[in-house]
Amino acid sequence: MKIASMAEMAADGKEPEVLFWVGCVGSFDARTQRVTRAFCKILDEVGISFAILGKEEGCTGDPARRAGNEFIFQMMALQNIQILNTYGIKKIVTTCPHCFNTLKNEYPALGGNYDVMHHTQFLQGLIQEGRLKIAGGGSFKGKRITYHDSCYVGRVNGIYEAPREILEQLDGDLVELKRCRSNGLCCGAGGAQMFKEDEPGKKRINLERAEEVLASGATIVASNCPFCMTMLQDGMKAKDKQEEIMVYDLSELILMNREG
Repeated sequence: MKIASMAEMAADGKEPEVLFWVGCVGSFDARTQRVTRAFCKILDEVGISFAILGKEEGCTGDPARRAGNEFIFQMMALQNIQILNTYGIKKIVTTCPHCFNTLKNEYPALGGNYDVMHHTQFLQGLIQEGRLKIAGGGSFKGKRITYHDSCYVGRVNGIYEAPREILEQLDGDLVELKRCRSNGLCCGAGGAQMFKEDEPGKKRINLERAEEVLASGATIVASNCPFCMTMLQDGMKAKDKQEEIMVYDLSELILMNREG
């Protein structure tokens, strides 16, 4: 599947319906690359005209700002904004809540004003418009699925229904975790914790979350964030449950249901 870059589209005088912001983890992490491909395949199947920045896409600067380096954040952000504005980008969709929050809520102060959507919102919109159809009775019929609210989609941006509406389409048995929605528990990677050692404490946060997943009785954990996915998978490995409880992004679940 060939994915066009903004540079290629601009050279042909074309303008995509939406820019897909891939993000660092979606570009370089082998596990999350599967999520990137799954989302692109869905967009392609439903006929969405989209493009990526490719090598012109830089880190949004989110980890730098969370770690306290405001100078690096602004340097990265201004470089991205210059590229986005040069192409006249208006609508952006991303599979990473960290990129989503930064592009949506923090770039406007630096001159970057865009209509930014997280992919769970975008997919929900496609389902509501009838462009994306998910037939019932697929791969997940009757299976216990739980959903982990990522911090930047959930508590920070108040998006709770979109991902759950998608999961309801899969015909699974959706069970909520002990701490969910506005009371959701962080996976342990936020605030740049993904890239540093834990502070001393009694228990790692992702192990706490893994125990809540096990208590739910679910065999599938639905995620909407590459950071959360990594932490949840590590939690399952620490509990030696990685073969019994699988962690998937919502776009992967949709694709698996369509192909199952």
